Amino acid sequence: MSPEFANEAALVLNGNGIKAYVFEDLRATPQLSYAVRELGCIAGIVVTASHNPPEYNGYKVYWEDGAQVTSPKDVQIINEVVEVKEYNEVKTLGLQEAKKQGLYSVVGKEIDDKYVEELKKQIINKDVIEKYGNGVKIVFTPLHGTGNKPVRRILDEIGFKNVYVVPEQELPDSQFSTVGYPNPEDIKAFELSQKLAKEKDADLIMATDPDADRIGILVKNKQGEYVPLTGNMTGVLIADYIISQRIEKGTFPSNGALISTIVSTNMTSAIAKYYGVKFIEVLTGFKYIGEKIKEFKATGEYEYLFGFEESYGSLIGTHARDKDAIVSAMMLSEIASYYKSKNITLWDAMLELYEKYGYYKEGIEAITLKGIDGMEKIQEILNYLRNEVPTKVGQYKVKAFRDYNDETIKNMENGSMVSTGLPKSNVLYFELDNDAWFCVRPSGTEPKVKFYFGVKGSSMEETEKLVEDLKSGVMNLVNDLIK
Repeated sequence: MSPEFANEAALVLNGNGIKAYVFEDLRATPQLSYAVRELGCIAGIVVTASHNPPEYNGYKVYWEDGAQVTSPKDVQIINEVVEVKEYNEVKTLGLQEAKKQGLYSVVGKEIDDKYVEELKKQIINKDVIEKYGNGVKIVFTPLHGTGNKPVRRILDEIGFKNVYVVPEQELPDSQFSTVGYPNPEDIKAFELSQKLAKEKDADLIMATDPDADRIGILVKNKQGEYVPLTGNMTGVLIADYIISQRIEKGTFPSNGALISTIVSTNMTSAIAKYYGVKFIEVLTGFKYIGEKIKEFKATGEYEYLFGFEESYGSLIGTHARDKDAIVSAMMLSEIASYYKSKNITLWDAMLELYEKYGYYKEGIEAITLKGIDGMEKIQEILNYLRNEVPTKVGQYKVKAFRDYNDETIKNMENGSMVSTGLPKSNVLYFELDNDAWFCVRPSGTEPKVKFYFGVKGSSMEETEKLVEDLKSGVMNLVNDLIK
């Protein structure tokens, strides 16, 4: 019912004398983010279930900068919603009358064309694509969503001709019937695409989630197996490529900044340090990265290089102010071509980054606690860890404790306190020795409390063990509270 919901929203705006541009049919979320600024709008609306099952279908709001609303706009909007006591108070307009008054405008191809041209501006090594792009075989699945047309179009137009789309998942399907949970973070979502990749001997498998703002990839290793890259791995692969290649091309800004979230890999910090780039951490949620881009534009202090979060979302360029899987698919295809020119795979390239910066590994654990009792239990867990800060977790010593709700960072060795410099949020972060960490936060959309972990080791095998040990140490702290 997304078209009906979107249409109703437009007609309510029209009923209040507000002009609305409505896309002619389904579009990706980043295309909405782009269109808000391109059309000079005050806000934007996306109706989507994102990467979730159909019952999650809902309403996302963007502001005039093209980013999802942040404080205080979010609270102000909800305050207006709760003021409505009766449905008959809501003003609306009939479609024909709205069109007659010039308040309801349909948009499509002209915005698509401009958006695609913006993506092309992000290409760094056009010559490499021209020479090696046809040698890269790509299997792509839009998981029944909006990524199908724009991803195929951009790859075709820049020179990737060996792109094979999973036929069973090519067309929109509001029930996501071949996949159930259409999330590229879930390896089960790649079942059909792996089958096709083996038939075609593909170098790379890409899946965009249904609203095409997140991307997951599998890359072929030396044994011919398809290995999944996490959101963190994909993020650092793109970050290192963009920075190193822009330096090589002489297009690197002296005030360039790399942005990631507090629950993403510490490897980003190591990359920034290696290249002498400013690294900025923000709270979880891509809207905070979008907020930084707006800030950079206003102050001129930094120039945005790249931003990503561990949950498979990233943005190359500033055409949008939200994560964009379409431009990420384009850039990952370019990166695959670049490494093909060096006679190595994307998996080899990832291993080279580990050798260069250290072997980083992350993990996540979520506990579902439903209902009012569940909400109270989640808060109880956070309060316990906040008030009884552990001095040791597993084999790791706690060096510093960040309480984003109090906006403080406490040095556990000398007791000194400094500000987090970030907005208030019910999140706890524990800095451990040996570049390890863990973080606790309640989910913003589900009845869950989430635990994030990160470690650094000297090999993949060692980090696998270290992250499991850290996970056990953290869960041992809270297990008694859950019972």
